[in-house]
Amino acid sequence: MTTLHQVFKQLNDPRINRSKKHLLIDIIILSILAVLSGAESYDSIELFGKTNYAFLKQFLKLPNGIPSHDTINRVFSVLNSRHFERLFIQWTNSLKEKGVFEKVIAIDGKTLRGSKDTFHSKSAVHMVHAWSVENNICLGQIKTKDKSNEITVIPEILELLDIKGSIITIDAMGTQTAIAKKIKDKEADYILAVKGNQKTLLEEVEATCKNNRPVKDSSEVEKGHGRIETRRCEVFEKGLIVDFDDRWEGLKSVIKITATRELGEKKTSEVRYYISSLNTSQPFNSYIRDHWKVENSLHWTLDMVFREDEQRKRNSRSAENFAIVRKITLNLLKKDKGKGSLVTKRLRAAWDKDYLIKLLQI
Repeated sequence: MTTLHQVFKQLNDPRINRSKKHLLIDIIILSILAVLSGAESYDSIELFGKTNYAFLKQFLKLPNGIPSHDTINRVFSVLNSRHFERLFIQWTNSLKEKGVFEKVIAIDGKTLRGSKDTFHSKSAVHMVHAWSVENNICLGQIKTKDKSNEITVIPEILELLDIKGSIITIDAMGTQTAIAKKIKDKEADYILAVKGNQKTLLEEVEATCKNNRPVKDSSEVEKGHGRIETRRCEVFEKGLIVDFDDRWEGLKSVIKITATRELGEKKTSEVRYYISSLNTSQPFNSYIRDHWKVENSLHWTLDMVFREDEQRKRNSRSAENFAIVRKITLNLLKKDKGKGSLVTKRLRAAWDKDYLIKLLQI
């Protein structure tokens, strides 16, 4: 029995007994295998099952054959998403490489655009993700009503994760005193972006950077595709801020990043500010750059490899639960150390059943 079986067999089955023709764990594992092999809809999961029935019978019971796409859809529409999310987080803990410490955990949100139901005036599902930079996997996800409600679920996902000793990076939406306190209470550190949603804080930070000399000033230069990007990182002590009180738990540093991009004769510049509970000697330029890996390693991959934004799952619970299946398959593909892109690995999984079984056993 694989770790996937062991963890997700704990998932509560909300169906009434007379509706349980197919085992819940069979439906979950079937869906994961199908998505690993390129499936992106309930119809294609059913087709995968029917064309690979003999193979699937090796490790699934399938007492009444392959479930129909309607059955799979109904199951994902009634599953308790919160329980599924918690089991997903439990499973990801088993994927962490021994000795690889979660130094930076990036918290960021993504909207499932295909879940928007204009006819019924239902907004698209918005997910908050936790991404491990070192382990290169998604640690967890929780749904929120929309982007403006991220601050309500960030403490919840922090509570579920083991973040002791880690550095939590969050965009400006999560720059809240309660979230900073939550992170410190769990013996972790934070780097929080400061923008206009915290007007007073932004004014204090800007004044600090304008009226004081940084205790640390460093720059990084990246060149590629005809573009030159220079990132200057200035770090200031929190103690220099006269007007700051103790509302930001553990605050030690203020950071100013000036990013200058040169493309031919065109030159643009952008300034971003952050506050942190880390001391001023830390490599903030690197940590802040790591945060944006969640965009390329997770969000871009979900859209370009799994075509997440194109998926038309209008039932919000179905969309949320199927998003977990995508994260499971993404983590399995990411943890495979073999050569090839994620697209190539999905093709191989579809054509090479030994490889598919290997992925399932990661």
